[in-house]
Amino acid sequence: MTTFFKRLLLAALACIGLQAHAALNVVACEPEWASLAKELGGDKLNVSSATTALQDPHHIEARPSLIARVRGADLLVCTGMELEVGWLPVLIQQSGNARLAVGSPSLFEAGRFITPLEVPTRLDRSEGDVHAAGNPHIQQDPRNIAKIASALSARLAQIDAANAKTYQDRLQAFSARSSAAMQKWEQQARPLKGVAFVAHHKNMNYLADWLGMREVGTLEPKPGVEPSVGHLTELNNRLAQQPAKLVVRAAYEDPRASQWLSDRAHIPAVMLPFTVGGNASAGDLFGLFDSSVAILLDAAK
Repeated sequence: MTTFFKRLLLAALACIGLQAHAALNVVACEPEWASLAKELGGDKLNVSSATTALQDPHHIEARPSLIARVRGADLLVCTGMELEVGWLPVLIQQSGNARLAVGSPSLFEAGRFITPLEVPTRLDRSEGDVHAAGNPHIQQDPRNIAKIASALSARLAQIDAANAKTYQDRLQAFSARSSAAMQKWEQQARPLKGVAFVAHHKNMNYLADWLGMREVGTLEPKPGVEPSVGHLTELNNRLAQQPAKLVVRAAYEDPRASQWLSDRAHIPAVMLPFTVGGNASAGDLFGLFDSSVAILLDAAK
C-alpha cells in the first residue's frame, strides 16, 4: 500500500471515529428543556434553546439562524400542548429536517408525560388563548420536571444507544439531587400555602398547584388578551372583597399592568423568573425553583 493510500485510509477511519463519538445536536423550544437536556446528557449533547426567558413562548419568529439549528437537530425537545403551535410547525417545515416528523422519536413533547391542569371541556376561541390539551406552562412544578426527566432520558437512550448508560446514570444523579431539593423547597414554602395572588397570564397555575397557593384573578381579561384599564379597575374593585397578597408576572411580561394594580391595591408586584435564565439566580432548574420560592416568600411576608 502506497503512502498516499495509507494516509487516505487513516483519514477515513478518523472521520468515522469522529462521527461515532459526535455529540447529539439537541434543540429545545424553551430554556427549561435545554437545561434538563444538559443535566441528562452532559458532554454527549450539544444543546441550544430556540427561546429565552425574556420571550413569550407563544410567539416566536423563525429566524434563519434558528431554522439552520433545527435543520441539523438530532432531537427537538418542546412542551407541546399547543404552546408552540403558532411557530413550531412552520419552523420544522422550513428546516426540511425529515427526522422531526410528528410521532418520530426525534420530536419529544414534554407535555405528553404529565397530568395537565385546566383541560377545557369545550373549545371556544372567544374565551381567548385556550389550549385543547390543557394549560401548557408545565415547567413551574418540579414534580413535572421529574416525570419528564425520566421520559427524556429514555428517549436519549433510544436515539443514542451507545451512550444509554451515561443517560441512565445522569438521570439517577439528577433524580437524587432533585428529590432532596424538592423536600427543601416544600419545607421552605409552607408559609405560602393558601396565599392568594393575582397573575398576569394563566401561566402560574402549576406553581400554585404545587405550593398550595390560590390564584384569585388575572391581569388579562382572557388568556392572551392584553390588560385593559377597564378590566384592571374591575379587578381592583374585586380585590377589596377578596384580597390578594401579591401580583405576579413572568420575566417576559410587561410590568406596567402589574405595577398599576400594585399601586392601587397596595400589594407587592413580583417578577418570577418563570424559566431558566429569567433572573441572575435562575441559571439552571435548581436555581429556577430556589429563586421562585425565595421571591414569593419575601413578597408574602
